[in-house]
Amino acid sequence: MSQLRNDTARSRYEMDEQGETSWADYRLQGERLYIDHVESPHSLRGTGAAGRLMGALAQDARERGLKITPICGYAAAWLRRNKDFADVVG
Repeated sequence: MSQLRNDTARSRYEMDEQGETSWADYRLQGERLYIDHVESPHSLRGTGAAGRLMGALAQDARERGLKITPICGYAAAWLRRNKDFADVVG
């Protein structure tokens, strides 16, 4: 599996799989990480790539002491389904 990248210049988390990049656009305000949009290329849809990105992103937020506020419907649904990251939702 690819490593999570945090492109702070573009406010975007990224992960590569099968030569394609999934991403999550965000805004960081203080200790709150707003996830505005999560997307995977068509070729990766249905493979779990966006979920793996969200898992890595949520783990990074936890390690950095950040709270996630999902704006994106996919991010919100993923966080509701993955109760092991309930501590980072705020």
